[in-house]
Amino acid sequence: TLISPAPFADETSCQCQAPHEKLTIAQARQGTPVDRPVRVYADGIFDLFHSGHARALMQAKTLFPNSYLLVGVCSDDLTHKFKGFTVMNENERYEALRHCRYVDEVIRDAPWTLTPEFLEKHKIDFVAHDDIPYSSAGSDDVYKHIKEAGMFVPTQRTEGISTSDIITRIVRDYDVYARRNLQRGYTAKELNVSFISEKKYRFQNHVDKMKERVKNVEEKSKEFVYKVEEKSHDLIQKWEEKSREFIGNFLELFGPDGAWKQMFQERSGRMLQAFSPRQSPDSSPTRGCSPSRSPSPPWDINKTSPPSSPKAASASLSSTSEGDEDEK
Repeated sequence: TLISPAPFADETSCQCQAPHEKLTIAQARQGTPVDRPVRVYADGIFDLFHSGHARALMQAKTLFPNSYLLVGVCSDDLTHKFKGFTVMNENERYEALRHCRYVDEVIRDAPWTLTPEFLEKHKIDFVAHDDIPYSSAGSDDVYKHIKEAGMFVPTQRTEGISTSDIITRIVRDYDVYARRNLQRGYTAKELNVSFISEKKYRFQNHVDKMKERVKNVEEKSKEFVYKVEEKSHDLIQKWEEKSREFIGNFLELFGPDGAWKQMFQERSGRMLQAFSPRQSPDSSPTRGCSPSRSPSPPWDINKTSPPSSPKAASASLSSTSEGDEDEK
């Protein structure tokens, strides 16, 4: 199941109890025998476990319809003797294999060359590995006897990825990784770096930080300028809209046919009517006097002035009556 890591072969009590009958590849591909899965074995160093390892194990697991994948991992002593120094120690490599989804069981301290006793102990039906001859331990191909026995099933290598490729990248970019680890708190002693190299790496880290700060300032400046330009464009656009609106309102009010001119003309007409009233029409009726004589005013300038006292007033009235009588 995928809810727990694969068990170690020397710690599990689950052993295959079925008789170990020799199978052909044709029988295994048909899904026989029905009473047990086909036991497939794949071995290796699995240093710096990567996708190439996982793909090889996936192929080994899916070679047959019903299979049980055992993975053998060589110890540090055996690996350093026949292949070279590893990056990960044996316990780290064991644990990496246990957490691969295609692995059913991990065999620790696996042998470099497979013996009949080892195959019989773990009841291995087939051995899966890439078909390239693997020369080691004085042999041109350590899987030669497995191939001759008809127990070898080839898998395909994944191009572009291998443990050697990963180590090559680290060696090639050693300064970059040394500077990174110094920056993360590792000491020069832990990295096996000299005093002068340590100072050089720290200075380079400081220079990189300054470059990053300058880059950030430039980016922020560009962003600020962009925002200012965008705001300026918006302000200019709004100003143009307001200007057109103001000019339109001004022309509507003070233009040649504007409302202000009409209002001024109306007020001017009212003022002229107030200062120059209408004249009498020519067809108005005339008074009962001759046209040659002008009408006399209601009073006569040659007459005496009005009396200043009641006695004088009575005297004037009496005289006037006497004159009237004479005229009669």
